[in-house]
Amino acid sequence: MDGWDVFWLVAAGVVIAATLAVAVTLLVRLVRARRLLGATGIPMSSKVLFWASVVYLVSPVDLLPDPVLLDDIGFLLVALRSLHKAAERAGVTGRVRPEGGPDAVGGPLG
Repeated sequence: MDGWDVFWLVAAGVVIAATLAVAVTLLVRLVRARRLLGATGIPMSSKVLFWASVVYLVSPVDLLPDPVLLDDIGFLLVALRSLHKAAERAGVTGRVRPEGGPDAVGGPLG
């Protein structure tokens, strides 16, 4: 193996590791955002997009081969943005109330 082969192998490994780290970070953020699913006022389409992105992530069928997680990252990012934008429009936050009440979505208690 010459120097260029080693360089390309290391570069590919770094790219795959970085892509995997981003995908895992987005998945964690997506799971943390799941509490928004119970909030009223958020459209069903955003909730369905959330679950569709999770199913796509674990599905063996991908648009791109599995070592390339760009399609999975894209779906996760779209689902996160859609869910959070819908929550903003509905006036719902994903944070716990300051007084420590049982309402974890931050919406008005009914």
